[in-house]
Amino acid sequence: MTARDTLTAIAGPTGDIGAAFYFHPATVAAGKELGLNGFTFYILGRGGALGDVSPAIVSAAFGYFNPDTIATAWEKASATMTPSAAAQAYWDECGKRGTESFGGIDPEVLSAYVAAADIVIDHADLAAAPLFAGTAQLTCSENIAGRAMQKAAVLRELRGSVHLCAVLASGLSDAQAHAIKRPGDVAVFGWEEAPSVPIDGDDRMDAAEELTNTMLERAFFALTREQADALRAGTSAMHAALQSTD
Repeated sequence: MTARDTLTAIAGPTGDIGAAFYFHPATVAAGKELGLNGFTFYILGRGGALGDVSPAIVSAAFGYFNPDTIATAWEKASATMTPSAAAQAYWDECGKRGTESFGGIDPEVLSAYVAAADIVIDHADLAAAPLFAGTAQLTCSENIAGRAMQKAAVLRELRGSVHLCAVLASGLSDAQAHAIKRPGDVAVFGWEEAPSVPIDGDDRMDAAEELTNTMLERAFFALTREQADALRAGTSAMHAALQSTD
């Protein structure tokens, strides 16, 4: 398989794995202990990887959300705890969910996955990808199952950051792209109504996906065949484990 084959093969499953801890009941419960609800823990915890910044910077890095929604949640949550502290707390929950969910997977499979993921992360461009860059610097779990889930979350942030750039390069706004891809979630992301989209919106989204893949290829070229196989095997094992618990 080529580098492009590998990155496209893991794209969807990695998106699922990397987001599986976001609103997990145990994660939400941990947030409540810190004085945050599920949504504010998500905003401050995920966005806290950027540091103590203004809501506008968080909105720029996230994309897709109504900036006013981000600002309200960020200001409320950051009055309770610092963004950097929330980021590590949220990241620790990611590791805990991995430890709980992937304990039945062969540790050697997960270790090989982590090693391969680190190669991609180390070779990825940081330019225009602040959320990826910040998340990649967080302290990971010493438990291999927890660390594997965290590395999947970093790879999710990598693709998400690159994809946001590709969307804009394809002539769509982030709000338009979100309305095209997830029309049922417009209100969830803080928009009262979906924006109008161009008649060729679907074609532009397809172009954005292709551009995303092209922009990511260089990082995946760094993998040997064995490492690429390990990345796919670990991704498949973790995704299957999550699906078995749904």
